[in-house]
Amino acid sequence: MRSLIAGVFFTLFMQAFHLRVGPSELHFLGAMPLYLAFGLLPALFGFALGLLAQGLIFEPTDLVHLGVNTLSLAVPLLLVHATLGTRLQAARARLDVRSILKLDAAFYAGVTLMVGFWLAIGEVATPLAAWLAFASSYAAIVLVEPVFTLLVLHAIGRRQHSAAVRFCFQPQAL
Repeated sequence: MRSLIAGVFFTLFMQAFHLRVGPSELHFLGAMPLYLAFGLLPALFGFALGLLAQGLIFEPTDLVHLGVNTLSLAVPLLLVHATLGTRLQAARARLDVRSILKLDAAFYAGVTLMVGFWLAIGEVATPLAAWLAFASSYAAIVLVEPVFTLLVLHAIGRRQHSAAVRFCFQPQAL
């Protein structure tokens, strides 16, 4: 259930803001709200389901890149979880803008590196300047998403006693 809900939210986030930048697109992915509110596996499956929904409903040409796009999001999230995410959980640290900013910066650095990797092995030559324009465009998302994440987690936490909230969201987020 959490994966389906995460997929719906991911699709809505991606459709709410997307802009062509260089060789790819800048999207508001909502990765940290998904990861922190639903958990690692629902966020990963939510990415895949959301990308599938995007391809089926909004951009059928994206279906060709479903695996590449899913890996471009899943690998960085797995690395963030294995490093910063587990450290936060082990320290039982309270989430603040600074800690979420670190998570976001690491995640989006990974996403832009994955896109760079796919471009480097692609059949079409892509200038480094085009990739740099794309990579630097995510700075705006990295600055906005931590505040959005805190607002989402705060809203979920205020309704933590609801059975529906406990069913849909990861208990640690509450």
